[in-house]
Amino acid sequence: MSQGNLNLKVTKAVIPVAGLGTRFLPATKAMPKEMLPIVDKPVIQYVVEEAVNAGLEDLLMITGRNKNTLENHFDRVTELEHTLEAKGDTGKLFKVQESNALADIHYTRQGDPRGLGHAVLRAKSHVGEHSFAVLLGDDVIDSRDTLLEKMLEVHESTGDNVIALMEVDPSQIHLYGCAVIERDSDDPDVVKVTGLVEKPKTEEAPSNLAVIGRYVLRHEMFDILEKTEPGRGNEIQLTDGLETAVEHPEIAGGVRGVVFRGRRYDTGDKLDFIKATLQIAVDREDIGEDLREWLKPFAQKL
Repeated sequence: MSQGNLNLKVTKAVIPVAGLGTRFLPATKAMPKEMLPIVDKPVIQYVVEEAVNAGLEDLLMITGRNKNTLENHFDRVTELEHTLEAKGDTGKLFKVQESNALADIHYTRQGDPRGLGHAVLRAKSHVGEHSFAVLLGDDVIDSRDTLLEKMLEVHESTGDNVIALMEVDPSQIHLYGCAVIERDSDDPDVVKVTGLVEKPKTEEAPSNLAVIGRYVLRHEMFDILEKTEPGRGNEIQLTDGLETAVEHPEIAGGVRGVVFRGRRYDTGDKLDFIKATLQIAVDREDIGEDLREWLKPFAQKL
């Protein structure tokens, strides 16, 4: 394997968590939105577990103010562990200790809230000259479905940046970045991206393929982002940086997409958060059966 190919081997993940979570106020007035629980685990733990399951154990969270709870969650709570151990409550003790040992987690502040592209750029010194993954906390991918692992494989085999795509109802495409694609692979779910549009109007969208919150990027993307001017919302958009890679693959490689057809839970707004909680809860071994039995007569009353 050449030195260039070694640089494509991904071992680090970047998780931007600097958002204010205003859609969940007042719950997020003093608690990060990433700490909102889905059943009994905060959203951020599902994301960290996904990265770890894909073999990425060196994680950098890009944080903002009032995010200390995130650090506390992945740190030890010695007094709690001692109390549970003394009570012989090994089940809860395991759950508490599990989050401590998931990964090697680092933290850095974003500073000025200048957009997702700027947040990713803050990871430059930590990542160095190697490819890396980016996972957004609003998207929770079901652990029974494969996405990030396939994206890593495509990146290492092609050398291109890889983004996750998902078909959405055309009426919803204005909420996402939107991809223009060509099919140049035997795998119908691996496509070449020829264009990207950030949150297009429904009538102007080139497709119904939405960019969802998983990326595998070459380190050269940092150079592109450093030169990317503020775009939509006067923020540095990662989508704009990727569009530059599409237009100039000689700088940082081209862009490919992996179309995901599995279970994705959108935790980005209140209604979708409730849906995500129910979808995950009904499949839980400990509470799923009882919840399904309760839901059936409840739904019939509506």
